[in-house]
Amino acid sequence: MTATVEEDRTAVGADRLPGAWGLGLRRGGLEIRQFFRQRDQVVFTFAFPVVFLFLFASIFRDDVEGAGITASQLYVPAMMAAGIMSTSFQALGVSIAIEREEKVLRRLRGTPMPPAAYFLGKIWLVLFTGLLETAVLLLVGTTLFDVDLPSDAGRWFDLGWIFVLGITACALLGIAISSVPRSANSASSVVVLPFLVLQFISGVYIAIGTIPDWMLNVGALFPLKWMCQGLRGVFLPESAQVLEQAGSWELGRVALVLAAWCVGGLALCLLTFRWKDRRTG
Repeated sequence: MTATVEEDRTAVGADRLPGAWGLGLRRGGLEIRQFFRQRDQVVFTFAFPVVFLFLFASIFRDDVEGAGITASQLYVPAMMAAGIMSTSFQALGVSIAIEREEKVLRRLRGTPMPPAAYFLGKIWLVLFTGLLETAVLLLVGTTLFDVDLPSDAGRWFDLGWIFVLGITACALLGIAISSVPRSANSASSVVVLPFLVLQFISGVYIAIGTIPDWMLNVGALFPLKWMCQGLRGVFLPESAQVLEQAGSWELGRVALVLAAWCVGGLALCLLTFRWKDRRTG
């Protein structure tokens, strides 16, 4: 009798579906494979910030007065921050909107897969592509534009938490904004426009010192400005702090703002995310 009960328990355990974490890992592997099968998307995703970095850093190569750096060095951490946001906020905002209209989300919602596994899969995708994008930009910056790698463990640690908090906040915002477009055709416009504006007012394309204060204050409401500032603190010498609005890297505030956006982004996702498009309810 005991043996029969044990056999029944074993059979039930064998038929049990993997948990959300295990399914999320599998879903993440599927997302990564699907991403790299679309060659044009891969090329555009990784080439866009690299091309812009090369253009801006090659055009503006003069020394920055009083900062002990060149203008090209200033662009490297800024473009790294933009690359992180591109692979998370922009990529998820567009792709999820398309999947919603093509009823991919609706079909997934009807399967036994926990909803958390779908989002974990997306997070694994953006972590992988974000790391790869950052590595590529760092390679270009160190080989072509004289940017030094972090010289101590503390700066590597700063790079790690800025990357994790930044990509998490931007990914959650990308998931949230994916519910805004009314159709897949409008998704790119709806998502790319605010991202483009943020790049101009957050110190990506234009130096902080030449942006009006009110624009900087608007940019400071969003993660990109703080990611740029934090990464400048990682890769640039202390003398370059004079270029910041507050005259300091403010890494404590960077951590606070990015962490707050992680919490706020999660709240926005819970409030706004839809599995169906508006036409089907």
